[in-house]
Amino acid sequence: MPSRPTTDPSALPYLLCADEVANLLRITRKAVYCMVDRGQLPGVTKIGRRVRFHRDSILTWLERQQQPLH
Repeated sequence: MPSRPTTDPSALPYLLCADEVANLLRITRKAVYCMVDRGQLPGVTKIGRRVRFHRDSILTWLERQQQPLH
């Protein structure tokens, strides 16, 4: 079951699942897994067959992706 989006990043769990990252980035879960395969997302941890994401790594990466508007 997908998580509801939150406006408070500190309310997110320390380890995020693919659905939570997808909601945060506003992309599909499939797109998240494609980005993992390409090495495009930071903070990826594999626990058995499951993939989890370190919240702080994702949030820092997202802030760095911002481009100034011209």
